[in-house]
Amino acid sequence: MERLWSPWRSKYIGTFKNELTAGENDCFFCCAIESNSISLDTLIVYIAEHSFVIMNKYPYNNGHLLIAPKRHIGSLNDLVEAELNEISKLQVLSTNVLEIIYKPHGFNIGANLGRAAGAGVPDHIHYHVIPRWNGDTNFMPIVSETKILSQSLEDSFNLISEGFRALI
Repeated sequence: MERLWSPWRSKYIGTFKNELTAGENDCFFCCAIESNSISLDTLIVYIAEHSFVIMNKYPYNNGHLLIAPKRHIGSLNDLVEAELNEISKLQVLSTNVLEIIYKPHGFNIGANLGRAAGAGVPDHIHYHVIPRWNGDTNFMPIVSETKILSQSLEDSFNLISEGFRALI
């Protein structure tokens, strides 16, 4: 890979302020967990003591889940030990549920920390659990910015929420 050095751009990049400023009222995670219910309206499929699992409304693949703490925090450093432990356990539980339902060939699991890293909600930390299949990429997202999903959000919700109930 070639690299083109442009150190003068650091002044421009430095003009962007930290975007961890949105309030809880603007956060769809906080709005969803406020009801404390598993429902198609909230897309929450599982609620634990300190965190919860919610479906991505705009999934990369069917079964794309998000795991977030109940508290509105935007930094790894703000997570307490109980939240860290529970979120890790929910990652394992989520992959188990998705393996039973979708039988994926693998998973992408991770967090986008900050807007520059791709976080759509940079002020409420969350982890993605995305089932992947060999050959699940094609030309559609590149050519037409369109992702093809083979299952409705409602059908996915019903299967996944039932999967969590069955494993707990």
